[in-house]
Amino acid sequence: MAQLDVQPKRKGPVWIWLIFLILALGVAFLLWKGCNRTAPLKVDQADSVANDTVVTGGAPAAATTQPDWNAIDFTIPKSSYEEITDTAIVVRGNQKYTIYSLGENVLFAPDASTIQSSAEDKLKIISASLAKRFKNSQIGIYGHTDSTGTAGHNKALGADRANAVKNWMVTNGGFDAAKLSIHSVGETKPLAPNATNKGRAQNRSVEIVAFPDSTAN
Repeated sequence: MAQLDVQPKRKGPVWIWLIFLILALGVAFLLWKGCNRTAPLKVDQADSVANDTVVTGGAPAAATTQPDWNAIDFTIPKSSYEEITDTAIVVRGNQKYTIYSLGENVLFAPDASTIQSSAEDKLKIISASLAKRFKNSQIGIYGHTDSTGTAGHNKALGADRANAVKNWMVTNGGFDAAKLSIHSVGETKPLAPNATNKGRAQNRSVEIVAFPDSTAN
């Protein structure tokens, strides 16, 4: 009788497939966990960009703010422009505005609001400087007086003198009346003590305040 040679089947390949399956599941788990870990980072970056956009966009609003005509400091340091050669014209300036100052005794006779003909050359110099440096800017004209007389009279006199300068600038300087505003300080903001003749003379002045045009390039 012939002897049958029966051998058991090899089980090696099954274990190899099981090992591959376990490794594949492990890789898949690590990939899934890694994706969930990086998701919040993308959100944080997007939030950071959004916040930066809001901060940056807020700047132009300040540039379009109208001048605060009641917050002018008439004692800021003196400055100089090459085109201002007349020593009777005092220029003061900072990063916010420039002030051209003329004594009222130069512009007007005592207690009067009619511009003297001798003062027109000085107004022409100021007008040329304004046209050169502050074209289309907002300009305020301030009338100061000393403390002689009543406060009401000085307030009215300061307004009349500032208005006279405005009218001259519109008629002779070619300025847009809508860009010029009148402000009467009267005796309320003295530049010097009113106790002396010299101090009172300093307080009788007209200041022309120019703000840079915020829309200019």
